[in-house]
Amino acid sequence: MRWLFRALALVVLIALSLGGALLLIPSKKIAQIAEARFEAATGRKMTLSGSVHATIWPQLGVRTGPVEIANADWSKDGPMLSAKGLQIGVDPGALIGGEIRVSKVDVLSPNILLERRKDGTGNWGFTPPAAATSTQTARPSPGEGGGITAFSLDKGLISDGSVRWIDHASGQRLALTHLDASLALPSFDGPASLGLTGQVNGKALKVNGTLGSFASFLAGDPAPTDLALTLDASSIGFKGTFGTAPLAAKGALTASVKDPTALAAIFGQTALDLPKGLGRDTITAKGDVTLGADGAVQLRGAKLTLDGNALSVAGDLSFAKGKPRIDAQIDAGALDLSALTGASGKAGAGGSSSGSGSRASGWSTTPIDASGLRALDGKIALNASSIDFGTAKLGPTKAQITIDNGRAVADLRQVSAYGGSVTGQVVANARNGFSASADLVAKGVSMQPLLSDLADYRRLDAKADLAVKLLASGNSEAALARSLSGSGDVAFGKGALEGLDLVGMLRTLDLNYVGEGAKTIFDQITASFTIANGVLSNDDLALKAPLLSAAGKGRVDVGAQSLDYTVTPTALSKADGTGGVKVPLSITGPWAKPKFGLDMKALSGDKVDAAKQDLKAKAEAEIAKKLGIAPQEGQSTEDAAKQKLKEEAAKGLLKLFK
Repeated sequence: MRWLFRALALVVLIALSLGGALLLIPSKKIAQIAEARFEAATGRKMTLSGSVHATIWPQLGVRTGPVEIANADWSKDGPMLSAKGLQIGVDPGALIGGEIRVSKVDVLSPNILLERRKDGTGNWGFTPPAAATSTQTARPSPGEGGGITAFSLDKGLISDGSVRWIDHASGQRLALTHLDASLALPSFDGPASLGLTGQVNGKALKVNGTLGSFASFLAGDPAPTDLALTLDASSIGFKGTFGTAPLAAKGALTASVKDPTALAAIFGQTALDLPKGLGRDTITAKGDVTLGADGAVQLRGAKLTLDGNALSVAGDLSFAKGKPRIDAQIDAGALDLSALTGASGKAGAGGSSSGSGSRASGWSTTPIDASGLRALDGKIALNASSIDFGTAKLGPTKAQITIDNGRAVADLRQVSAYGGSVTGQVVANARNGFSASADLVAKGVSMQPLLSDLADYRRLDAKADLAVKLLASGNSEAALARSLSGSGDVAFGKGALEGLDLVGMLRTLDLNYVGEGAKTIFDQITASFTIANGVLSNDDLALKAPLLSAAGKGRVDVGAQSLDYTVTPTALSKADGTGGVKVPLSITGPWAKPKFGLDMKALSGDKVDAAKQDLKAKAEAEIAKKLGIAPQEGQSTEDAAKQKLKEEAAKGLLKLFK
């Protein structure tokens, strides 16, 4: 903003030169005298190419034709100012007393060029010839205004002007067009008020502000400032102190940024590529801010909104390594960070409508955009009432997140999740591709909603204690699932396995005890597992239930979302929990629609043996009935049949000899 005031001060300086020339009549000399005085005061050549003459009515003053002011000798981008003309009014009373007091300056269609070269030198730094020959350099006093002679101005106007800003160090270029501005400065050392409208690179700009000490501000010192600025759909308000040499501010800030990417583009910059939920679309802020000389920002007592996430923040923003670094304490309500995982934030997104399987199309192959992790560094202590990661949801959470060169580490110190608690560490690494790891311990976690969110799988309804160490790498959900490795232990309390009735299946040896309404009630399940290349292996599953026990082993292909697992249940029949039917049950195919099969060849158990004897007895009785035989006590049906055949054969032979 300082360069805008420099532009206005430059215009007023021209008015002073012409106003002083009013004392020297005839008017044909005004142009020559004004040009000489301006060059003596600034070291820059001013050219008045049209007629210049004094006016008596309606106001005592000077009217000029086209005006041009030379740029700094190092610039190659044309004059610093060119305008169609000036109209300058002076206070007659002050003029009679020998003082020049400018009452009005009206600049017609000025084109102002402000630029800064690579070493930081600005073209607005005027150096009078006398000062240029001096070997001493000193900071301008407030009354000197950074090389500009003190002046006062009742009303200054710019009509249909333009300002170009060129920063040769950063390459930034701004174009302020359709500029209409007003400046009131009753005293050079006193307050100044500014009103301005225009367009910055084609977007509407409006500025209203006051400065408590114009001279101090122009010299770069902090001055009381009350500023309101709107640019396109964004706005900033500030009330405090503001200085420019070095850039520093302290006071109350309000800001509303709509579409940060578009706003940055207006200034020729590239915005941080933040994910939705962290300020991609909208940012609002209100709090006490301190801007340091090194560009560091302190925010205290702040209320911050990033997209739809509301935060209370006390933090510091610095740029020590050329990259933003944030150190902050954040207290939040419900946070929606589903965009971090590329999910919609709704459970089962993209899944089957039945609620019993996985996503119909498998894991997503959409590339994961983790560039936001490389956009900044920092350490953030977070206290939130809930966090939605899209693929997982957390309740009240206390955590510390450390981001360093694209690697984010979340230390979960107190996390409520799915009815239980979770502690441990989660890492997301975008330094070279993308990878993620977890080292977690969970207590009392409800598995049905957890597996529903993570894999759209809803068959297991129980609370669990588990410890897992997992690692995956890849640039999509599918790649992460196929690369998954690690190990873990899990113990489930009382619950149910929905979609499968093992007890009914064993009692009837009927595979139709599956599907909607079928379930297996159990008291406990324990298991350990390892994972390699996306395939989970387990060989020690143990299930205990009121009517059966079971052991299990097999593989779960997480990457392919398929099962190849065998559960060997035993239907209990005796008081001591032994006996009964035992038959292996195979579970194969996609976990969305698994296939079940009983291994009848391996069928065994007391009931099975009894059933075999009963079937044998029934078969023998049927044979005896059809043959018309009656086995004697101790005689088998087979022996009775042989005896019957012998008797019938003997009878046949006797008939042959009769």
